[in-house]
Amino acid sequence: MSIMGLPKRLTEMQKRFAEFIVFGGPDGPVSKTEAAILAGYSPKRAAQEGSELTNPRQCPLVVEYVGKLHDERLQKHQVTYERHVAELDRIKQAALKKSSFSSAVNAEVARGKAAGLYIDRKIIKHGKLEDMSEEELENKMKQILNDYAPLLNAKTVEGEAIESPTALSPSLPKVEESSSDPQK
Repeated sequence: MSIMGLPKRLTEMQKRFAEFIVFGGPDGPVSKTEAAILAGYSPKRAAQEGSELTNPRQCPLVVEYVGKLHDERLQKHQVTYERHVAELDRIKQAALKKSSFSSAVNAEVARGKAAGLYIDRKIIKHGKLEDMSEEELENKMKQILNDYAPLLNAKTVEGEAIESPTALSPSLPKVEESSSDPQK
């Protein structure tokens, strides 16, 4: 039994109308009138049919079906981590097939960023390094290495930093004087 004479299920023409409303026609998006004509409704009554079919009081099943199709379409095109990384891999593979190595590298770097393999760091310098003596520079480098030793000695495993047993010790590179320097 239907409520107030409303049908219990959609007709094939109503389903086609809803699909044209959500997915468009052969040339892209369509109006309600165009969707009604494409679905098989009379061109003379297409504007009226399009209006009635999208009215929840007159055609609740059609409106509900249009909403369901919209939701399915959104889910299909939803960006998830897995889909994003898979799409970047597909782009990389296509670029490699065309020997477009720069594009392939960019896609792989984007995959690495999505996976958290890259960390953007910004260093703000106070004062000029050129104004510091060699001894001041060495002391500053030691201080930086000591301040950041926990980060330098840590490995990342599944998003957590853990201390590395074989971490590099904070040692400074030796500054060697060049014998080809004309001022010496």
